[in-house]
Amino acid sequence: MYLSRVEVDSRNRQKIKDLTHLGAYHNWVEQSFPKEIAQKERRRHLWRLDNLGGKQYLLVLSEEKPDIQKLVTYGVTGTAMIKTYDSFLDRIQTGQIMQFRLTANPSRKISRPGQKQGRVVPHITVDQQRNWLIERAAASGFELVQQEIVDEPKAPVSRAFDIVARDWPVLHHKKERNVRLSRVTFEGLLRVTDVETFKTTLTQGLGREKAFGMGLMTVIPER
Repeated sequence: MYLSRVEVDSRNRQKIKDLTHLGAYHNWVEQSFPKEIAQKERRRHLWRLDNLGGKQYLLVLSEEKPDIQKLVTYGVTGTAMIKTYDSFLDRIQTGQIMQFRLTANPSRKISRPGQKQGRVVPHITVDQQRNWLIERAAASGFELVQQEIVDEPKAPVSRAFDIVARDWPVLHHKKERNVRLSRVTFEGLLRVTDVETFKTTLTQGLGREKAFGMGLMTVIPER
């Protein structure tokens, strides 16, 4: 596995004029793997956009190493980095506490009378979105660290994570009307409870709309 990052050249409007919707970013990611395109072997690549320190970064997790020249197509020259990820995955241990960042599409499926396929609807409120992550933690190989206020013993115990960003980016459809997807970024602390399941979560993503910048969780071990 490889984890790659490049700064988006946001100041060069001419250069990034095509990056107006999620599908364009998806195409950028896909074009960064020309060997897969040539072999007609399209694999899933998790990706997300991070806004840090006034700059925007494209982060990509992939089985194969991307072409660094393609990766920097809309990026700032000299900012592309590609690192192997397997050695990090191999060091994960049960009980380990980690800082995490996750951009996801909190949603649920509701039944529709007379139809086999349910309808996917987004969670709208902050509480709904927080509960979405809480409810999926155990099955994803981790638990969200609990915290309590030391000076207030009667204060309710909460979990040490926050929603740091929420928006509705556009996804263009050629045959259908454009839609907006709910995109939510979580940050906080987690504890690994099942190493193999947690590795699967890191490498395969969490939630829906993975092709369009959702589902990628990254972690940093607490020292």
